[in-house]
Amino acid sequence: MTKPVSDYVLDSFALLRFIQKEAGDEKVKTILDDVQIGKAFAMLNVINLGEIIYTVQRRFGLQKKLDVLMNIGRMGIVVLPVPNDLVFKAAELKARYSMSYADTFAVASAIEHDATLVTGDPEFRPVEHMVKILWV
Repeated sequence: MTKPVSDYVLDSFALLRFIQKEAGDEKVKTILDDVQIGKAFAMLNVINLGEIIYTVQRRFGLQKKLDVLMNIGRMGIVVLPVPNDLVFKAAELKARYSMSYADTFAVASAIEHDATLVTGDPEFRPVEHMVKILWV
């Protein structure tokens, strides 16, 4: 099997845009369509998955949260674990930049996997020099 053309790390912001059909969701849909045909590889850090879980449950209830969890796997998104070295990288980013701790895991994951970070969250602007960002 050949390597996908593009690797992406999805931030919770981007995936929530897609789930809620908000502005910017077209770019996320294109990535997910490419994942289905093997042109792209999409990842989501488990910490950012946690953000999605609590956000969806708060806004839409338990059933929608369960639906979203089931569909993430069906979309071909790989959920990344959080080994100690990633925790240390995220903590270093948090110490250096004014970002949420969860967002630092998305950045650290994108760096570790040499992937494009997909987000629309302006909190990522200070780290644009460290990682390629696809803004949604």
